[in-house]
Amino acid sequence: MSETLFMVSDENPSEVVEGVVKWFDPAKGFGFVVVTGLESDVLLHANALRNFGLSSVCDGAKIRLVMQRTARGLQTLEVLEVQPPEADTDDRSVADPRLSAEVDRSIPLEPARVKWFDKVKGFGFANVFGKPSDVFIHMETLRRSGLAELQAGEAIAVRVIDGERGRMAVSIEPWEASLADPVRAERE
Repeated sequence: MSETLFMVSDENPSEVVEGVVKWFDPAKGFGFVVVTGLESDVLLHANALRNFGLSSVCDGAKIRLVMQRTARGLQTLEVLEVQPPEADTDDRSVADPRLSAEVDRSIPLEPARVKWFDKVKGFGFANVFGKPSDVFIHMETLRRSGLAELQAGEAIAVRVIDGERGRMAVSIEPWEASLADPVRAERE
């Protein structure tokens, strides 16, 4: 990806930076990103995430964004990329070992809408457009995808496998990713 600089004004130029999400609270609608070498954290507002196609991001996720220095501090103008945090090698809490394996990119992304997700229970379901069966979404899949939670009605893209109890998501991405997925395009 090219390192394009977005000029908002001559006084406050923007710059592309990479950092790590310190915390993000979907209920409050904001959080902060730590960028090495900067004097303070970068404000990450929920609107910047929504414009990228996500409603949340998990703590520790890697993020590339367009930032601007303002009178109120460093602020995110645009989210360019979100990557999940580094995987815990000793995580035994995963319900299905296939959820912790490397994601098979040959599985096509399918556009879906979140039916419901309960962060406390640690799971939820989504409906893939044009398919009658629900898709199970485990909290670990969310975390590995760089997300903190999902909202009912949210549009997402999922890679789905057949589990013992039905279809289950192995990765979640912004809905728009399903439009540009070459694997999905090949199959259509």
